[in-house]
Amino acid sequence: MVIGAGQAGLSSAYHLRRRGYLPGDGFVVLDHSPAPGGAWQFRWPTLTYGKVHGMHALPGKELVGADPERPSSEVIGAYFADYERSFALPVHRPVDVAAVRAGEGDRLLVQTSAGDWSARAVINATGTWDRPFWPSYPGQQTFTGRQLHTAQYPGPAPFTGQRVVVVGGGTSAVQHLLEIAEVAAATTWVTRRPPVFRTGPFSPEVGRAAVARVEERVRQGLPPRSVVSVTGLPMTEAMERARAAGVLERLPMFDRLTPDGVAWDDGRTVAADVVLWATGFRPVIDHLAPLRLREEGGGIALDGTRAVRDARVHLVGYGPSASTIGANRAGGAAVREIHQLLGQPSPASV
Repeated sequence: MVIGAGQAGLSSAYHLRRRGYLPGDGFVVLDHSPAPGGAWQFRWPTLTYGKVHGMHALPGKELVGADPERPSSEVIGAYFADYERSFALPVHRPVDVAAVRAGEGDRLLVQTSAGDWSARAVINATGTWDRPFWPSYPGQQTFTGRQLHTAQYPGPAPFTGQRVVVVGGGTSAVQHLLEIAEVAAATTWVTRRPPVFRTGPFSPEVGRAAVARVEERVRQGLPPRSVVSVTGLPMTEAMERARAAGVLERLPMFDRLTPDGVAWDDGRTVAADVVLWATGFRPVIDHLAPLRLREEGGGIALDGTRAVRDARVHLVGYGPSASTIGANRAGGAAVREIHQLLGQPSPASV
């Protein structure tokens, strides 16, 4: 069974088909989302396909001829839908997975909004979009303006003429900031740590080193960091222009919110109508809690894609494979290991 039909889930399903597992009897894909496209279908409309960084095609089918000015949610949603049809992938949606727990014998019991399922192995590919991370700061309840997260970002138009504080040091924060600065009365960028901008080509060696650092945390059972967090922000031409215009002047993280803005203990204040929390996401893995996979450090330790505490469970798109190319590779790796464990495909085997 595959849980999730984003990049990681569809890659896994593709490799299961290639190994001879048949839709329905051999394996199923359960997807929480209402339509094809994974988390991409929820992205803001101004994130056009041409602005997407590092979108790798799914295995076996290239994404060709896409209009770079079209919203990425539409482009990738249509691509994923075509992919599911082309390879006859058995995606059931919308299905909410409530829990995965030990079943009878060597099987796992997957409890969902569409009934219970029995599986010999589970590939968890649920991503992070449904679990936005909201930091807690004093005064949040007294702030009279609007607070929203990247997961709710509607594009820049609603911020016209407003004073906006953007919180976060990742790619999404910078994308929001650059868009909002075009229409807002004022923008302020705050981050916990000074942002690191990366210039020049992103070599394979740099990429492998970054993935290795994230992978080491996962092996230790620590909560994973994103690959981007250890590679730095790619300095684009648009970002160069924004930096020259002063848009990327960063302030350290404020200490509290006030009714009309944010404040620091040194006496500095910034008035704000909106605080936009571009503070990232956490893995959606609460449904795996009955299996007790977490380590003392708070994360799930993996050996490759396999959960150390239960060899029947594989996590794809988690930690070092939380990128489009990483999810592709991890999907293939998980299926190879499952195939070695289970042997030849059999009814209701995955």
